[in-house]
Amino acid sequence: MDHNYHLKPHDYQMREMEMALLESDSDDDIEILSILAMEDERLKRERASTLHRGSIVGRKVIKRNYLQGEERLFRDYFADSPVFPSYIFRRRFRMSRPLFFRLQSALEAYDPYFIQKRNVAGTLGLSSLQKMTATLRIFAYGVAADSTDEYVRLGESTAVESLKKFVKVVVNIFSEEYLRPPNSNDIARLFAVNEKRGFPGMLGSIDCMHWKWKNCPTAWKGRAPPVNYSINGHDYTIGCYLADGIYPQWSTFVKTISTPVEAKKKHFARVQEACRKDVECAFGILQARFSIVHGPARFWDEATLNDIMKACIILHNMIIEDERDSNGVQQDDDYEQVP
Repeated sequence: MDHNYHLKPHDYQMREMEMALLESDSDDDIEILSILAMEDERLKRERASTLHRGSIVGRKVIKRNYLQGEERLFRDYFADSPVFPSYIFRRRFRMSRPLFFRLQSALEAYDPYFIQKRNVAGTLGLSSLQKMTATLRIFAYGVAADSTDEYVRLGESTAVESLKKFVKVVVNIFSEEYLRPPNSNDIARLFAVNEKRGFPGMLGSIDCMHWKWKNCPTAWKGRAPPVNYSINGHDYTIGCYLADGIYPQWSTFVKTISTPVEAKKKHFARVQEACRKDVECAFGILQARFSIVHGPARFWDEATLNDIMKACIILHNMIIEDERDSNGVQQDDDYEQVP
């Protein structure tokens, strides 16, 4: 079998010269052979680096000094005695430091992309701290990917790549726990709480955030969880959601009464609108916590937007769980925003 099928013309010439020189006993020929061997090795390395190079021809290489950026980031937020205290960490990262470390461990275990590696020259590359910080800054402030370069030392394309991988991993790892449909215990608890509020059979409230999704609300048709309850002697098998006037006239939506006149209708409208504040508050906190879902979408493809929204909701639920104290009270949401 011919093992030289992949050789280029230059390689054939080198091979022929090597064979001729190997048959010679001259010291000069041996020296030339050594030089040819070194030159051949240099050309192979050059060819390999060209094949694996990711930069664009003609673009100036920026020496960002990744390690300097990582060291500064570590001293500021992750050292035993960091420059910035925990309340500033929470404000800027939108979560506690222990929760951040939990995410870091999960990301590194799931995707090698987040593990710091050395390149062929032995130089350490970007760390998970840098990639996660860049992503969470974009999440928190809704800024462009390029804005993370000066402090975190991630170029725009790397910041975008880190964000896309971050949201995909978060969705894949944590969806089952933090983005699951309600189970029977959840439904029973929701019914008990909302019955005390005057709405038996209520599963929750529904609202939208104006991140356009072509399948909403049509994709929800026929996807109600099975429930059974009774109101005034009537049996029902579908739970209800409090909604405002823009939603369709479906039996599962309990909407307010516009311009009520009678005392009972006025009371119903007042109570319904008060209870609906829970979903508006939830979306308000979500948008305050992650400005990326408050402003215009910065990504074009639906898959990425879907992953971003899911990841924000998952992180939101993880933060609530992490920060809820023994009395079930969450900390104040004092978030620093971009002007």
